[in-house]
Amino acid sequence: MQRIFFILLTAFLSLSIYAQKIDTHHINPDSTTYPNVYVKTIAQDSLQSTFIIWIKNTVQPHYHASHTEVVEILSGKGRMTLNGKTFIVHKNDIIIIPKGSVHSVTNLHHRPLKVLSIQAPRFDGDRVYTK
Repeated sequence: MQRIFFILLTAFLSLSIYAQKIDTHHINPDSTTYPNVYVKTIAQDSLQSTFIIWIKNTVQPHYHASHTEVVEILSGKGRMTLNGKTFIVHKNDIIIIPKGSVHSVTNLHHRPLKVLSIQAPRFDGDRVYTK
C-alpha cells in the first residue's frame, strides 16, 4: 500500500512541475515592426503547442492536416471564416477548429488581434494554405 501511495505521489509531483499559470495580459511581441503576424511560443510538449499570436491584418485561408486548434480571442475584434461560415469574434470568444477545417481571420481593429492558440497534438508545421 505504501508503495502505491509513493508511486501516485511521485506521479502527481512530477506532473505539477510542468503546471504553470500564464498571465497573457502582460505578454507582448518582442518587436512591433513585424509585417502581419507575430507568433510567440508559450508552451510545448509532445502532446500540444501553445502560442500567443498577434495579427495586424489577415491570416489567409488554411487548414491543419494533423491537429485540432483551439483559439481564444484575448483582445481585439475580427472576422473569422471557418468551413465557409463567417462570423465576428471578440475578446473571450473561444473557437474550436477541428483537424482539416479551413479557417481564416481578418483583424477589424486598429490594434493587432491577440489570440491564444492551443494546438494538439504538437504543431509540426502542417499548415496548408488553400489559396
